[in-house]
Amino acid sequence: MTADAEIVAGLRDAGLVGAGDVVLEPLTGGVSCDVWKVETPGGPIVVKRPLEQLRVAAEWHAPVERGQSEVRWLRRARGVDARIAPEVLAELPVGHAFAMRFLPGCPVWKDELMAGRVDPVFAAQVGQGIAAVHAATAHSDSDRADFPNDAMFRALRVDPFLLYVAQRDAELAPILYALADDLTARKIALVHGDVSPKNILVSADGPVFLDAECAVYGDPAFDLAFCTTHLLLKAVWSGDARLQEAAAALVAAYRRGIDWEDAEALLLRSGHLTAALLLARVEGKSPAPYLTDPDHRRIVRDQARALLRAPTPLDALVSHWQRTLP
Repeated sequence: MTADAEIVAGLRDAGLVGAGDVVLEPLTGGVSCDVWKVETPGGPIVVKRPLEQLRVAAEWHAPVERGQSEVRWLRRARGVDARIAPEVLAELPVGHAFAMRFLPGCPVWKDELMAGRVDPVFAAQVGQGIAAVHAATAHSDSDRADFPNDAMFRALRVDPFLLYVAQRDAELAPILYALADDLTARKIALVHGDVSPKNILVSADGPVFLDAECAVYGDPAFDLAFCTTHLLLKAVWSGDARLQEAAAALVAAYRRGIDWEDAEALLLRSGHLTAALLLARVEGKSPAPYLTDPDHRRIVRDQARALLRAPTPLDALVSHWQRTLP
């Protein structure tokens, strides 16, 4: 039986499809998993199966067990607010695949931003949603026990975004190694690990978060830094000041939700991580594909290197971010 046939058999066993022909319609956009849309008697669903070798130019392997982590994050997030994550319908007995409900009429936030449809109010809702999950899971022994995924987070985030650059940049290596050590040592709240506009749907009820394959109990500053990084990169790519305003709205809304630790300390950590992630998106294993202009890459690289040497709280970093060459 082929892997696709096993997926269909799993859907039948879960009672999601009948005995007739089942079509797995591939969906595009993911580098870390196969994704299909499937029409069922109960409406369309999405099936995800993680890949062991990610679809990037560099060699990048990751444990396929991350599919289970994503399922756990989605269910935990729905326990915080059912509007912010899709419903998981079944876990399938092949390749750690799972099925979840398809949400029609919900564009991907990245597509909206790239098309120039920038809404700071929605960005603030993203910040609120991230903070809500962090607040609900902060200092929780049960959540920490449910997400012992340090090796997975290292393979998907620490190695490719921090250590890969450190190994190729002797000047900044001590800073990046120290950041990596601090990031992996902090166990504060449940971290999504991939809060990117490409993983957020725009629904009538606000943001819906997808693709929590990197979920770990760790430092919440990472989620805030990861999403802010994407908005700042797109601000350079487009030159659109509204993207910087959206980043500021996201950070401000997130800050209002911090009730588990000192907000200034978290924003400083997040600012330093943002600098590292910005550099990684031009020099790491997964460079931002739309930053093809050498000037754009220079703008990001020069600012990121300076910010790594002189850590800046994230709100100040965003307000002083330069979208163009001086």
